[in-house]
Amino acid sequence: MTKIQTYEDFVKVHGILLASSGLPRTLHRKLFDKLTSETFDGGAYFQVDPCEDGRQRRLLLTSAATMPKDSNVFLIDHAWTFRLSDAYKQLQEVPGLAQRMAALMCVDIDSNSDAEEMDGDEVSGDNNSKLNVTDIVENEVSYAKERGYDTVKWLELDDLDIDDDMLLSLDLSSKFPDLLALSLYGNKLENVEIVVQEVTKLKNLKALWLNNNPVLENCDGCMPDTIFKGCPGLEIYNSCYTSNFGEWALGFSGGVYGKDNPCSIHQNDHPLQSVTSLELSNRSIHSLINKSFSPVEMPSLSHLNIRGNPLKQNSVSELFKVLKGFPCLQSLEVDLPGPLGDSAIEILESLPNLSLLNGINRSKIIETGNHVIDSILQPRLPEWTADEPLADRVINAMWLYLMTYRLADEEKIDETSVWYVMDELGSALRHSDEPNFRVAPFLFMPEGKLESAFFSALTAIKQSLFMFYNKLDIVKLKDKIMHINVQNGDECTRDFLFGVGEDKQRSARLTAYFHTPQYYFIQEYEKFHQKLQSKSSTPLPVKSSSSRTLRHSDGCALRVYTDLPQVEEFLTRPEFIITTELKDADIIWTSMQVDDDVKKAAEITDRQYINQFPFEACLVMKHHLAETIQKTHGSPDWLQPTYNLESHLSPLIGDYYVRKRDGMNNLWILKPWNMARTIDTTVTDNLSAIIRLMETGPKICQKYIEHPALFQGKKFDLRYIVLVRSVKPLELFLADVFWVRLANNQYTLEKHSLFEYETHFTVMRDFFLQFDVIGNDLQNYRGRLNQKNTPEFVKEFEQEHQVKWLDIHERVRDMIRSVFEAAATLHPEMHSPTSRAMYGVDVMLDSSFQPKLLEVTYCPDCTRACKYDTEAVVGGGELVKGSDFYNYVFGCLFLDETTHVCSL
Repeated sequence: MTKIQTYEDFVKVHGILLASSGLPRTLHRKLFDKLTSETFDGGAYFQVDPCEDGRQRRLLLTSAATMPKDSNVFLIDHAWTFRLSDAYKQLQEVPGLAQRMAALMCVDIDSNSDAEEMDGDEVSGDNNSKLNVTDIVENEVSYAKERGYDTVKWLELDDLDIDDDMLLSLDLSSKFPDLLALSLYGNKLENVEIVVQEVTKLKNLKALWLNNNPVLENCDGCMPDTIFKGCPGLEIYNSCYTSNFGEWALGFSGGVYGKDNPCSIHQNDHPLQSVTSLELSNRSIHSLINKSFSPVEMPSLSHLNIRGNPLKQNSVSELFKVLKGFPCLQSLEVDLPGPLGDSAIEILESLPNLSLLNGINRSKIIETGNHVIDSILQPRLPEWTADEPLADRVINAMWLYLMTYRLADEEKIDETSVWYVMDELGSALRHSDEPNFRVAPFLFMPEGKLESAFFSALTAIKQSLFMFYNKLDIVKLKDKIMHINVQNGDECTRDFLFGVGEDKQRSARLTAYFHTPQYYFIQEYEKFHQKLQSKSSTPLPVKSSSSRTLRHSDGCALRVYTDLPQVEEFLTRPEFIITTELKDADIIWTSMQVDDDVKKAAEITDRQYINQFPFEACLVMKHHLAETIQKTHGSPDWLQPTYNLESHLSPLIGDYYVRKRDGMNNLWILKPWNMARTIDTTVTDNLSAIIRLMETGPKICQKYIEHPALFQGKKFDLRYIVLVRSVKPLELFLADVFWVRLANNQYTLEKHSLFEYETHFTVMRDFFLQFDVIGNDLQNYRGRLNQKNTPEFVKEFEQEHQVKWLDIHERVRDMIRSVFEAAATLHPEMHSPTSRAMYGVDVMLDSSFQPKLLEVTYCPDCTRACKYDTEAVVGGGELVKGSDFYNYVFGCLFLDETTHVCSL
């Protein structure tokens, strides 16, 4: 490539980059001059200013009266560039990196506002985290006496590793029979019967928090009802209001009741009369018609937030009637559209005393005439604990600052994206829908080669006129911009979603950066979930073989054309012979995708058999596979909740919010539609990360199996081989041989491990894998490799878990049959009389040994099956020779044999 010596060379080498950056031609030379002289002069024009109580920074123009559009360009350095899998390791190992990133992201102070607000609503005592449970209970008794109570009425035992046995030993009902509020947040409670037994002994209980305990995942949905029956006075359960809520729950939300004041001293007074502000958002309230929620009990109520509540038991007219009764109500926050209808104007007309609706002044709403309004979305600010290491804080906060690119040359595009953080000046640019600056990455190649420095270019742009995106009704009211130049003292902003409109789910993607209305997304999730629940399918009948054998009447061998070395080497039966001439082949067995264009170009005829079915993308591409199953089976137990991020981001966000609200696990795995070997696959519980990862290519987001079955403490999955003779009727066969793929590290959900490839992924090692098998591809499967054949694994697994493998195998068979039935039912066009195919089906077992579908692979790599002899675990336990693997595969598919396979 051309070495850059002149401006003309610069334009020649960087022409495509310059065009894609959007930088005006009038600034190209100025950019060249600054790049060649490495001029970083932004500090002379801008100032970084703390905001949001020091938890964020903004960028202000300070150098001149105005900065006209397209008048200057500034270089922004990249302070940190990395591949995602290396992020945590770099923060730990690169000197000063964690400190710089923590300061840039405003997470370098000892504690955030949440940690600083440890008052009466938190656990009392001196440094309780260092005390054991017994000490804490004794402290609670002393604390209650100091407050003038004869017995403990409010008990917080959060994050103390309390398990089922410890809960039993605490015997809370005997020690604290008058307990009103009990928090067991973040412990290790698992057994539903034990938890229900101990909790329901507390007959006076008003509030119970079991959030973030495994028991919520283990229960079958009946546990809440059982607890409600045993604790008839319960008003708050896992941060949500029960249908029994009343004066106590409202007093808790209104700041009347808490640890320092758990109950009303005088039974005949009106404890809620002092409440002026009531925060009821996201409490799962279904009805506001309640004797305690009334002007009589709360005559001073002036601000009410009822966002995120379904309120499905109340009509719009009923709700207006209730709210009209509060004489002092001036400020209301409610979802729009929502339980009060779709129009802000109609709400104001029905509630004439309101001066603020969703934070917007009444006169402003009437002036603009907007029916759907919301206050300016509040930014997401990182949260952390005082004892959390800087590296952990940065990993959590970085999704609010990251940008990404992917390198490519004439030969190929990088499989893994690069993420980067701009320097302190660039990172202080906050988002605006009407930005006054634009920033774009720019690769400067002074030597004319790809290995060069990355910068970002910043330039002032013309302000957009006032606009809003109303598909999801997430609207930010702002004054119209009447000038086109940036003024001295103005905040400098950029559009974080530049070029992303509502056709690409802009409003939903704003959730990565802002607290968007939860109610809308929960509604979208409920609609999506209800649609899945309504699906049902009838199993297709298992029919006898209708496919015909391919044997030539003259006894001649079938000619096989293949580009797979294993087929050439191991297909040794006399009925088949390898040919190098495609046009002469009876059977084409290829790793390539053969579509109509390929058939035409290669002159493939309708008489030649091909190892793939039309439209098989409905199985082998992850987003199509999920759609195929959801459209036929709905939401079967063997498919984890799955969302195509390109089309179903809103219901995913709603699912995330519901799980967070209910204290459930929120760990998700993101998988590219069509990538192998877990490339660009990420495990995270960070909602901003989930949304931002869409930027590196189309993905599905699937609920992570956080409690998998383990083998000797390690995660594993199973690879099954499925042979398809026909789609109509459906003829399936399962190979007797399957193999196991094992992770290298002991399984853990500790946050640091989410970046460890060898803890959460299994493709780098399986029981049949040796160094001589993988050869030059060793870098993709790094780790300690060993051997163990499948029968040994099954025997040891049965002993470890006291289960019968044949029971598991039957469940796997049923699941695989259902998967292919879904494809055959939804896509009958898959049928082709000259198609035969082999698929790999990857399966994981959960901790209850139920199978979970991972993916279906076209033309799977069967090196392991060919390389080693093994005994069949199912059937008669015969010896299956690896060298005969393709012999019995081809025998099944083309000669109607069933050696070492079984019909599904």
